[in-house]
Amino acid sequence: MRFVNCATDPAGERSVATQPARARRRDRIAVQRPVRFRYHLGDAPARPDAHPGGITMTRHIVAVGLLCLLAAGCNSSDARTAGGNGLLPGRLERIDSAIEQAIDDGRIAGAVALVRRDGQTVYHEAFGSADLASGAAMRTDSIFRIASMTKAITSVAVMQLYERGDFRLGDPVGDYLPEFAEMQVIETIDDDGLVTATRPAEEPIRIIHLLTHTSGIAYPFMAGQLDRTYRDAGIIDGLTTQPLTLAAQMELLAAQPLLFEPGERFNYGLNTDVLGRLVEVVSGQPLDEYFAEHVTGPLGMRDTHFYLPDASAERLVRLYAYDAERGLVAPEEVIADIAIDEQDYPVTGARSYFSGGAGLSSTASDYARFTSMLLNEGELDGARILSRKSVELMRAPRVDSDGDGDPEIGLGFWIVTDLGDYGALGSEGAYSWGGAFYTSYWIDPAENLTAVFMAQVYPADTDIAERFRTLVYQALE
Repeated sequence: MRFVNCATDPAGERSVATQPARARRRDRIAVQRPVRFRYHLGDAPARPDAHPGGITMTRHIVAVGLLCLLAAGCNSSDARTAGGNGLLPGRLERIDSAIEQAIDDGRIAGAVALVRRDGQTVYHEAFGSADLASGAAMRTDSIFRIASMTKAITSVAVMQLYERGDFRLGDPVGDYLPEFAEMQVIETIDDDGLVTATRPAEEPIRIIHLLTHTSGIAYPFMAGQLDRTYRDAGIIDGLTTQPLTLAAQMELLAAQPLLFEPGERFNYGLNTDVLGRLVEVVSGQPLDEYFAEHVTGPLGMRDTHFYLPDASAERLVRLYAYDAERGLVAPEEVIADIAIDEQDYPVTGARSYFSGGAGLSSTASDYARFTSMLLNEGELDGARILSRKSVELMRAPRVDSDGDGDPEIGLGFWIVTDLGDYGALGSEGAYSWGGAFYTSYWIDPAENLTAVFMAQVYPADTDIAERFRTLVYQALE
């Protein structure tokens, strides 16, 4: 059945009541709809993420991956009729139908969607199933693997240390992580994908290069000149239950050549994992402890963790993969380019690897508190996380990711810089990112709005995230 959390929401909303008719309709969708998709629990390694960020190298595809929205709140019933937030309740109902249709079409098992405007949660709904095999319904406080949505939190942590005066953004990262002080750049590769010649890099990797993915570092899962080199060296994408550490993995990464001279161009890679290690070294704390003390703790993000506490494990949503012939199946049944070790990640395992680029799990409500802090220029409910000027810098376009001459990458975000070129409902200056398991968010300062969308499927074959964004904007007065 559809779960509605009627207690006070972590983002600060008042309690709300259900709408029985809609609840009964969702009950039929979530429970009585036949389970059409084969699924089993096995010992084979799971195959999840498209890349832990759900981002590609062209502007259009990057935007598509980031259009999954989110927000915070309880049930939408009361919020939709409260008024005063410039959204039309009748038009918000269109979101319900679109998400329910994606579930009925077998493209996702379930989802949670959240919208906040003017500091209030105006929409927060759970749809479908968290686990098709058990019949567990999706809840508004269900926990999702957010993959590359971790990157924004790590980037904020870096900016906190920058604000403390611990480093400058233009500093070579090798000043703090000596293993990155003397890098090599690829010169030639053979037909088997093996690097056959390198040369010393002329430029150092600077902290700003890591924040903008212009360091020359790559990802193992992304086909390219370094994927085989990374795999042969034992470098992971950031998701593991094995007894690995960020420090050891970053030392391995530093021993590999770069794709190009640092600062030369954009290439999506393990940059934010390096930033996570920078936070550990400069702060003197493991990344999980730093987040808890300086970001997630002050913001009241009590369900956001690298590895889930036992009490929270039951709320972790089952991960699926979409297969064109069979529908939703277990991830290990589909060949994909990113792997996690166990379906139960991040519950089981060594709990020792804190990936700054992909490792967190969270709820829609928790993440909406984080995005609300950014929307509110670095502060939420009396907790000052960043200065206003740091948030301004982070959301300022700096790097061209698709070669058209117009920058759209800031310090941890993708930014809408030209609404006509973007070609969809939105606002110039809105900024966003996404996770490979079909989670995403966006922040729109012009409309004082933020939204979060969370599902758990990779590979995916659906555009519901894009349509969710459209449906939010069409509901504005």
